[in-house]
Amino acid sequence: MSKQSRGLGKGLGALLGDADLNQIRKPVEYINKGVVTHDNEPAGSADIMLIPIDMIEPNPFQPRMSFDTEALEELAESIRTLGLIQPITVRRTSYGKYQIISGERRFRASGMAGITEMPAYIRDANDQGMLEMAIVENIQRENLDPIEVAMSYRRLIEECNLTQEQMADRIGKKRVSVTNYLRLLKLPAKIQHDLKVGLLSVGHAKVLLGIEDTGLQEKLCDITIKEGLSVRQLEEKIRKIAAKAGKKDANETNQDLPEEYFRILEIVGKYFESSISLKRSANGKGTMTVHFNSDEEMNKFLQALENSKI
Repeated sequence: MSKQSRGLGKGLGALLGDADLNQIRKPVEYINKGVVTHDNEPAGSADIMLIPIDMIEPNPFQPRMSFDTEALEELAESIRTLGLIQPITVRRTSYGKYQIISGERRFRASGMAGITEMPAYIRDANDQGMLEMAIVENIQRENLDPIEVAMSYRRLIEECNLTQEQMADRIGKKRVSVTNYLRLLKLPAKIQHDLKVGLLSVGHAKVLLGIEDTGLQEKLCDITIKEGLSVRQLEEKIRKIAAKAGKKDANETNQDLPEEYFRILEIVGKYFESSISLKRSANGKGTMTVHFNSDEEMNKFLQALENSKI
């Protein structure tokens, strides 16, 4: 006697017959009140408020500089079908608008989907808080390119008057990691572009930072991309170039720096706009090179030395 087949193994279609899944998956609706336009708006941080999309502004501190158009279109189609599953987070401005703290990608996709109101949490945040939250959220998502990360770090330091150590504490990163990302901004624009679009890795960039000649940096960048060199292969090529030039083996002069050396780069570097480099051999010997643009920079550094500010 043959066993009768069970319907549970046939998937959702077996349970629902010919039902249209789009009819089952109805768009998300939020029952919380919509925002009002006067100043005494009663809204707690736990409330989800429906805000007219034309009252929402992008985050002026958004670290992300580009958004994938195809991915936005896919998200927009999902929002048309299912609604916005995850509310955005905003702050209210002094002029009655709302600035995005987190969720700009959802905001852009909602506009493409023709949405007129967006569900949002409303939080109190000053400019520093906005910048910090935007950077931390994006970094935690791990979808910023290396140059966006580096520029975000620099903005947080410059606009919020933080040291590298303070900023590292804010974002939960090691200070040496922060320093390494900031050093990427000293690379030529061409190499920064190749980092942004993924043609070059951060590992490759760190190796190129050990070369002072920007022309050679760019040439080696091109070779790395064209030949698909690994980081180790790039290091080997640099060793051969150094040997031909009659210099010391690059292994000897490009050792990873101890963490305290990055503190030196941080302290001295804030007095000079141009690059500063440290090279250290395995036995602890090395050189520090400072490039300066004017007598004024040197005088400012001298004054800091005399005043024992560093």
